[in-house]
Amino acid sequence: MFKALLINKTDDAGYRCALTELDEAQLPANGDVTVRVDWSTLNYKDGLAITGKSPVVRSFPLVPGIDFAGTVTASEHPRWTAGDRVILNGFGVGESHWGGLAQMARVKGDWLVALPDGLDARDAMAIGTAGYTAMLCVMALQRHWAEAGVKPGSGEVLVTGANGGVGSIAIALLAGLGHTVVASTGRLGEADFLKSLGAAEVIDRSTLSAAGKPLQKERWIGVVDSVGSHTLANACASTRYGGAVAACGLAQGMDLPASVAPFILRGVTLYGVDSVMAPLARREAAWAQLATGLDRGKLAAITHQIGLADAIGAASEILAGQVRGRLVVNVNA
Repeated sequence: MFKALLINKTDDAGYRCALTELDEAQLPANGDVTVRVDWSTLNYKDGLAITGKSPVVRSFPLVPGIDFAGTVTASEHPRWTAGDRVILNGFGVGESHWGGLAQMARVKGDWLVALPDGLDARDAMAIGTAGYTAMLCVMALQRHWAEAGVKPGSGEVLVTGANGGVGSIAIALLAGLGHTVVASTGRLGEADFLKSLGAAEVIDRSTLSAAGKPLQKERWIGVVDSVGSHTLANACASTRYGGAVAACGLAQGMDLPASVAPFILRGVTLYGVDSVMAPLARREAAWAQLATGLDRGKLAAITHQIGLADAIGAASEILAGQVRGRLVVNVNA
């Protein structure tokens, strides 16, 4: 038996998430690797799943949790054997396949990445899908800058949604690479915290969140955006000639009220960053760079630990924007 959060939806009880005990025999049959989960994390999408505020969960009953780190206990997959330490992000886990907010999981071996040397399971989940997504965004910008000959310190890089998991880790990563980072947030009271992560300047998100002109004063050499909608449109409109924007989220909305002007008059490139179905090689490269390129002190500063039962209450807090940084979940507490 093992503990897990389980979401059910019935005509009588409606939509409900509760801490329960399950038998290993209840784990999904369409997985070929069984993992003892050591740590998981709580993401915005997990908050939606646990509360039912959005139709994230596609089958019932379901264990939420879009990522986890743990140890293989049994495997029918050629890449993995018992004792291997692994990470999982994406592939519909926690949405259509049972996820990581449990003490056990069974998934497809093709979805797993080896835990890199020098990174323990707790730190891997302190990074989590949010940090892994931030790294994919930074890698997209790095590839663009390498081709364009842009060097750290040659201009400002904007990070939107700066107090969130993606934003906070993006700040730490970019500052660690020597870039001048400007953080956009709706919580200006957190300015000192964001500067401690490496932000050189903090601006109010309201300067970006309303409708703006198709072309604006050139400022950014690059952008990491997890907000979407008008914020993304304004970020593109104010990116410098030949600059790049990496978009990975839709906290403000999934619309893009923009024009083609930044792209055809300034040669701005918009990179869409997907963390759910990213290929294995890109995943491995992202986690390898995270293991060596992320300041562990800064990671600790943005990480808060909760137990498995606490995740239900914390789900509403993360949706309300009351959580700073990352929530790591000790599934065995």
